[in-house]
Amino acid sequence: PIFGVDVDGNVNVWNQNASAVVGFTSGETMGRHLVDEFITEDFRASVQDVLDKALKGDETANFEFQLETKAGARVQILLNATT
Repeated sequence: PIFGVDVDGNVNVWNQNASAVVGFTSGETMGRHLVDEFITEDFRASVQDVLDKALKGDETANFEFQLETKAGARVQILLNATT
């Protein structure tokens, strides 16, 4: 899946693979805060840290975390955070 966020952490890219894996369409995610609304609580702080670092130019590769699906299940995601 490919997704992106703006400087405020709101979803601005959500491709079809992200929709297939998580169950939310791009229309359901656009403009919503990725970390607060889609990341499982136990990974929120670490994912926010990775995104904050990426915005400062410090890229992270192969960071694993969990997204919550529309059905409430958890899926493991491998994140590469770049600017």
